Amino acid sequence: MSRALALVALVLLLVPAPADAADPPRASDLEAELVCPTCKTTLDQSDAPIARRMKAIIRERIAAGATAGEIKQELVDQFGPAVLAEPPKRGFDLLAWLLPLVGLTAGAVVVGALAWSWSRRRADDEEPVTAAPLDPALERRIDDALERLER
Repeated sequence: MSRALALVALVLLLVPAPADAADPPRASDLEAELVCPTCKTTLDQSDAPIARRMKAIIRERIAAGATAGEIKQELVDQFGPAVLAEPPKRGFDLLAWLLPLVGLTAGAVVVGALAWSWSRRRADDEEPVTAAPLDPALERRIDDALERLER
């Protein structure tokens, strides 16, 4: 029985606690993750009146013990989903995450196919280079010059 209890205690010590439960959210982190509805910049860069109001709400909710997720959800409920600096990874908003990856992959495939095609075409177009026969008088002069160099 005591072994089982010790094993359970050891497992509980090794399992990490959720980050939200351990540390309260930081206002600066939340301000970097939320966008001002007026000027469309993150709250940490905006000084618009609505941005100042949102910063005050964030600080009040942190003081009240709310988690980052709760604070974000309250601001989304109040101002709409456009206040999130990064779109949610679900539904139609998932396209904002997937389209750049699909575009980069498609671009890499197209560039690779074009490079392969270009290299094949160049190899097929090239004819073997054959040297034209030299003039006999020029060949004799070259042989004489080589003989002089060898002595």
